[in-house]
Amino acid sequence: MAARKIDPAQGRAAVLAWCVDPDVARATRAMAVRFSLQELELQAPGRSVEVRVPPFGAVQVIEGPTHRRGTPPNVVELSPDSWLKLVVGDLTWDAAEEAGQVSASGSRADLSPYLPLLPRP
Repeated sequence: MAARKIDPAQGRAAVLAWCVDPDVARATRAMAVRFSLQELELQAPGRSVEVRVPPFGAVQVIEGPTHRRGTPPNVVELSPDSWLKLVVGDLTWDAAEEAGQVSASGSRADLSPYLPLLPRP
């Protein structure tokens, strides 16, 4: 299981700050993204899907075949704001795919069972 690198209180505060104002400082947005990726890693351990939220972070999650070199067969990539909208429940996985806000390839690249991760209070 992955270890927490960001204190949960600080991470949640960053996510809440983004909820209040999506135009938060870059450092706050980065912490919100990294914290939420950390939470996804804790809730969906594994290495079969790589979730990328450039430029702030990427994690490998979900049990299944492990990938170690090159581009993994199951990749999810999206913008920081689209990711955070999914994390707090402002956007559904299906709506994000329909709107072209998420790029998902591979048979395991559906994160909908894990979202929202940190629903809005």
